[in-house]
Order: sequence, then structure tokens, then C-alpha cells
Amino acid sequence: MTDISESGVADGPPSRAKELVSELHRITAELQTVDLTQCSDAELVDVAADTERAIARLTFAGDRQIVEIADRDLPHKTGHRSITQFMTHRLRVADPMRRTKQRHATATHLSPTGEPLEPEHPALAEALADGKINTSHIRAVLDVLDQIPHAVDHDVKLAAERQMTEIAVDHTPADITALGARLLAHLDPDGTLADDTDRKRRRKLSVNRQRADGTAKMSADLTPELLARITMLLAVWAKPGMNNPDDPESPHGSIENADPEMVEAAAARDDRSDAQRNHDAFNALLKAVLEDGLLGKSHRGLPIQVIVKADLNDLIREAGFATTATGTLIPIPDLIDLAADAQHWLAVFKDATAIPLYFGRGKRLATREQRLVSFARPDGEVCSTPDCDLSAAHVEMHHAQLDWGLGGLTDITDLAPACPKHNRMVGGQPGQYTTRMVREGPDAGRCAWRLNAEPGAPPNPERINRRPDIPRRFAEHLEQVRTEIHGPDPASGDQPRLHLRQVIDLRNASDAEATLASILLATLCPRPAGTWTSMIPE
Repeated sequence: MTDISESGVADGPPSRAKELVSELHRITAELQTVDLTQCSDAELVDVAADTERAIARLTFAGDRQIVEIADRDLPHKTGHRSITQFMTHRLRVADPMRRTKQRHATATHLSPTGEPLEPEHPALAEALADGKINTSHIRAVLDVLDQIPHAVDHDVKLAAERQMTEIAVDHTPADITALGARLLAHLDPDGTLADDTDRKRRRKLSVNRQRADGTAKMSADLTPELLARITMLLAVWAKPGMNNPDDPESPHGSIENADPEMVEAAAARDDRSDAQRNHDAFNALLKAVLEDGLLGKSHRGLPIQVIVKADLNDLIREAGFATTATGTLIPIPDLIDLAADAQHWLAVFKDATAIPLYFGRGKRLATREQRLVSFARPDGEVCSTPDCDLSAAHVEMHHAQLDWGLGGLTDITDLAPACPKHNRMVGGQPGQYTTRMVREGPDAGRCAWRLNAEPGAPPNPERINRRPDIPRRFAEHLEQVRTEIHGPDPASGDQPRLHLRQVIDLRNASDAEATLASILLATLCPRPAGTWTSMIPE
């Protein structure tokens, strides 16, 4: 094996592969600026088609290189935990999971004894290597092949792969999906080959990321059992007039328990579509589940167990979004309605920094209060590891400044949220992380992460998770732009119904003093519906 110097560069002359890539970049740079006006119409079409073919062929070549990288265990040598993490951060692959699925289907791998193994789908591999299909074609074909029942004979599956590859060469990805459905129907015309194994394999329910307006799309493949339950739910909860959030007189729950005259009157006023009624039925059911405590014990018997943080300025002007511990954004007006009967938990911060006030230490595991204060921090809604977006509901409290076993303190200023995966990746070995709490500057109170490299390798830079900063930074930019264009924007809206009643400075308070102050404030200054003091309603 070629020796690697401390700088990470191979000794000796460059390999042929290195020379080819350098030449490829030279040709690409020339192709990017070549005078296309000299091409005839026919030549320009051929040049564009051949360029797309070359892109596909380069993808096949790149997959070969990734296989070699994995075989040499380079991801772990460079401090990365997996080939997927290496592809994401070192190779800058846009969608490593899809690329991995493609690589498994079309690349030649080595057996444990070092012998080359034929690709899972050799026909697809040959077409990709020749540039006849691209990655979108492969994804569409694999989606079709994945739907073939497992009971279908192996030779039939091979013939189906060749058929779908033939289709992919001459058709678009959308055509592949449509024509693949026809092939699947031919393979199992009576639907007798698909069994419970296939149904369990295909079951899924996904909630997509929120859109800009706060809504999100849900998609699912349901087993017959779940389908039966859902259809029964909709049959009794989604009837016209039932569970209508826009109608205060609409009966809630099942139609079987509602007053028929009230249902009839509400149905006459109901202008929702079937899909909207289904949505409202699910919302009403989950609301009942939360209020009944079926998700677990509620804190002090409170009916609402959703933990939310919001900026006080947004609450006062009743605009903007709040963030839940599960990462969901809720418009402030909706949050006010949601929290009408909720108890509010006080969190006080030092001015102009992200450091929360001292809130307790002295035990290994973070207290409930410390977890709530951590969530209330500007960066506390997700895992503090860079590029991780696991929400606060699923994180642990990491001793970021110094590990507990080495004498670290369970102090809120030394703790940072970390998901179970990244929390267990902290250590002194290559491929693990070293962390510290930033004490000064604009990132004071944030956790900095550094991926450890092998001895002699260039150190990786410290990184901070910037995902929580995006809404705040955008709001700052927007306010600056609007001020530059229109001048200062006066407070808008009607007289706010949210009032800051009292602030307690707990900067020098002990654990007991801070907790007692919160309890006394809740007792002496009860909040009517819609009145907020806290940053975190629960």
C-alpha cells in the first residue's frame, strides 16, 4: 500500500487516476467557457446529450471510487463514523442515502475473501456505466423492483430488472413508474403473491418537513389492520358537522355520542371538504389523547403536555412562530389558543447573551428544570452537534465542558443538548468528538464540537450548529432591510392581551432559591388565559 505522509499526501508521482481527474477538470473548465455559437443546431443537441451521458458515466466512476474508499476503511481513518458521514462531509454528496442505495445496486463490491461480486442489478449497472441512464432513472427502476413480491421466483425478478432497464433507456423517470405498474400487474395479476411479509415490509408513515406557512404533508402506506382502524375513526369522527374547529357549536368526539339535533345543525353550516374533515377528526382525536394523559404521566396533572418556547416580543405583538420541543413551528395566535389552559414556566436570561442564569448543579443527571432552561436557550431546540437537527424532545444533556467522570459539573452553563448518537461519540479517540462550551463572544453559551483525527493528520476545525440561528438571523436581516427602506416600523396590531407581569433576577440564586422563586411567582401571580410571563409554556 502507498505510504501516506503526515500531510496526508501520497509519496511519489501522482497516480493515473489523479492525472485523469486533473485532466477532467481542465476539460470541464474549457467546456464551461467554449464558444457554443460555433455549433450547428444538430451539433449543439449532440453536445448537450453527450454531456448528460458523460455526467452519468462519471457517477458510475464515482461509485467505484466510493467502494474503494470503503474497502480501505478511509472513513474511519479520517475521523468519520461511517461511509455515509464521509460522503456527506468530505465528498459533499447531496443525498448520501440515495447514492448508497444506487451504489449497492450498480457497483461491483468485494466479498469478505476479496473476490469481486457482481452488482445486485447488473443490467442497470451496465446501462449506467455506458451513460444510457442516470441516477433519476435508477431510483425510479429500484422503486418498481422493490414492489415485486418476495414470493416471485428469482429468474422472474432478473427478467423484470432487464425489462425495466430497457424501459429506462428510452423513457423518462415518470414513464418508468407508470410502465412499472403495468409490469407489476403482469407479474401478479391476481394479487395472490403479495402476503403479510410484503405488507409489513412496505408499511410506513412519514411526516415531511414543515413548509414556510407552517403546514406539512403526511404520507403513509398502511397495513390492513391500521387501515381498518383509521376508516372506522373517520366514519364516526369525520362526519359533516363533527369536530369542526371553525364552529364553536360543533360537537366533539364520536358522532355516536353527540346530540343528533346539534349534529344536524352543525352539518348544515359545515362547508369543509372530505379531506379537511378527515384532518380535523385526527386533530380532535390526538387532542383527546393528550388531555387524557394516554401518552404518559402529565406534569402535575396538566391537560396539555406540549412544551413550547416563544420570544416575548412575538407574544406581545401576537405574530411570528413558536417552537415545540419536537421541533414543530406553531404560529403565535395558534399557540395562544393552545396554551389558554396551560401552566407557564418562568425562564430568565442575562441581557444580550445566550447564557441562561445559573439554575442548579450537584448531581450527575440534569434536572427537569435544567432541561427546560436548556430548551429555552436560543440554540436549545435541537442537538448541539453541527448538522444534527434532532429535536429537543429526543436529546440528552451532555457535560460539554468536562465529562462527568473527569470531574465535570452538572451546571447549566456546562451542559448542552446532544442526541444519544452524538453524546456517545464524545471522547479522545480518532473519529470521536471533543467538545467545549464557548465562554466569550457572540457564541457564548454555545457548544463547540471538533471531530478528532488520527495523530499526525491535520486537525478538523471546531464547528457550532447554526441551524437554530437561521430564523433569528433572517429576522434581523429583514428588520434591517425594512428600516433602511421604510424607516423604523412602529408596533402594529390592537392592544396586546399579553402582559409581562413580573421579572425576577436569579443571576446569583442557588438551586433552591431559583426553584422557590418560580413556585412563588406561579402562586402569587396567577396568569389568566392569554397572559404570558414565561418563555416556556408546558
